[in-house]
Amino acid sequence: MRKGILLNSEILYILSKLGHKDQIAIGDAGLPIPLEVQRIDLAVAKNLPGFMPVFQTVLAEEVIEMVILAEEIIENSPSFYEEILKEISRIEVQSDIKIQVNYIPHKLFKEKLADCKAVIRTGEFTPYANIILVSGVSF
Repeated sequence: MRKGILLNSEILYILSKLGHKDQIAIGDAGLPIPLEVQRIDLAVAKNLPGFMPVFQTVLAEEVIEMVILAEEIIENSPSFYEEILKEISRIEVQSDIKIQVNYIPHKLFKEKLADCKAVIRTGEFTPYANIILVSGVSF
């Protein structure tokens, strides 16, 4: 059995194949996932699992250099947005790296999902609780 905290074999497989600048997304229950992109569906029920535990677990396994958020999250889900920024700050301090945060309109965000290697669907019901993670390097 693995020693790390992440146990989902599909997520581990995708993360192990990522190279520099490759992208994956973590989305809420309603995020439309393009048919050609691998869907890793974790959703069981409303808010189960929630976005944040999945986000935190993936961050524990992946080096990221940039995140992309829909700009609508700032106005529509401000407390959730602050949680995401706190988690990014925690990882920056822990890893001694700077993570760039980019904002784009939600419409463009959905289009950019086609560039992702996979989208992890959670049971999150918070509006705009979606993020694209851009892989960095550990050296």
